[in-house]
Amino acid sequence: MSRFSLIYIGCFLILLSVFSFFNIVYSYYFNIFLSVDSYIYTFIICIVLGGTLVFYSKNKYLKSSLFEKITIVLTGYIIFPLIISLPFYLSIYNISFIDCYFEAISGFTSTGFTVFENIKHLDESLILWRSTSQWIGGLYFLFSILLLIDIFDENLKKSLTNYFSLNSSEILKQSFKILIIYLVLTLISFIVLKIINLRTFDAFNLSLTIVSSGGFLPINNFNLLIQDDVSKIVFSIIMLASYFSLFFTYNLLFFNKKNINYLSEDFYLLVYLLIIISLFFVFFNDENNFLNILVSITSSVSNIGISFSNTSTNLSFLFLIFVIIGGSFFSTSSGLRLIKVLSLIKFSINNLLSHSKPNQIYLNKVSLADLSTNKSDINKYFLTIIIFFISLCSITILLTISNIDFESSFKLGILTIMNTVNSEMYNLANFDFYNLTFFSKISLIIFMIIGRIELLTIFILIKKFLFKN
Repeated sequence: MSRFSLIYIGCFLILLSVFSFFNIVYSYYFNIFLSVDSYIYTFIICIVLGGTLVFYSKNKYLKSSLFEKITIVLTGYIIFPLIISLPFYLSIYNISFIDCYFEAISGFTSTGFTVFENIKHLDESLILWRSTSQWIGGLYFLFSILLLIDIFDENLKKSLTNYFSLNSSEILKQSFKILIIYLVLTLISFIVLKIINLRTFDAFNLSLTIVSSGGFLPINNFNLLIQDDVSKIVFSIIMLASYFSLFFTYNLLFFNKKNINYLSEDFYLLVYLLIIISLFFVFFNDENNFLNILVSITSSVSNIGISFSNTSTNLSFLFLIFVIIGGSFFSTSSGLRLIKVLSLIKFSINNLLSHSKPNQIYLNKVSLADLSTNKSDINKYFLTIIIFFISLCSITILLTISNIDFESSFKLGILTIMNTVNSEMYNLANFDFYNLTFFSKISLIIFMIIGRIELLTIFILIKKFLFKN
């Protein structure tokens, strides 16, 4: 294994130890001793393993292949939730291992499905640990994009090179830059949530889950957290931190015009969002609930998925479409990405026109942006769409044969692959994950991981094992 691989895994283990230590301090400070032993065990395991890997890596240096990088990322999504599940498993709540692992996977992939029917029965340190798992998972996702940059198309890679070097020798330094920006956005989210009069504990937990595009809530009822109109508008804006590119958001917050023009995808996403909000305002405007719909829109496009209990379920499939499209490339949100959808539409239209008017020349270029797509990139986009539909059909069938009705299976399939919380706006708020069969939970675990890693990596793995060349 390469030096970078060892450092990559070791650093995240050390990061987990930091948050474990934080939970130990929090438990002792507020006299919450129900789960403190579990955090101590987690801290010891993480600091010993992480320190060993980082120290051991000094004696090795081998360049990582693309397949090894994919393997590292995939291994992380399997191993880290095992460690995250320890406080759940060692708690006083007598939770089965599969439920603990399900909760940890759901947190680390920023999905937000939960086996806990009533959050208020959990001690605050365990609630904080759930939110922490999503924050670390969001950071891990950003680092994974950086690690797997070679599988993405040239336009997306080019947009990142304007912010930092993608040279493997400098990747750790660049990762630190990402960490700092991620921390700054989290802090800003916390301050803003405090300004709109949220309880400190609730504001801190929400700042962790929003920035990571997660959906774990510190209380059962979202309606009790965000109540007045101003808070709804502010909260909708905050959720966009996981919708736009990390650098785009950072530059907007600090009025930094440097390199902002390179993020053409984010410009499209902004226009796309404004069009959606305008259309909903015109056609679904209700003085009593439009702001609730606004929260649902921003929550869906950013793949967070939380909503108010009185949000209309008649619009559920529209919200699911927003979930599928998702947010920006270098954000914590999932989704197929708007730039891919636009490029495929443009490519398809150009090919149709070329048959009807063969003497004309049509460029595969997205309007209003200096982004041209070559055949290789288009093929990658098509593969991503195909893999998404195959994955969606697979998880839907697996859930259906587990005695879940087809509509719920289909909706859950979308939310699972797109790592989005089941909530009222998708008409799945009362779905019971705790009483699912072992087979259903394993199926959801597998596809939560598949959805969080770039879908194209699935094709690369299949190709590696099934084809020699």
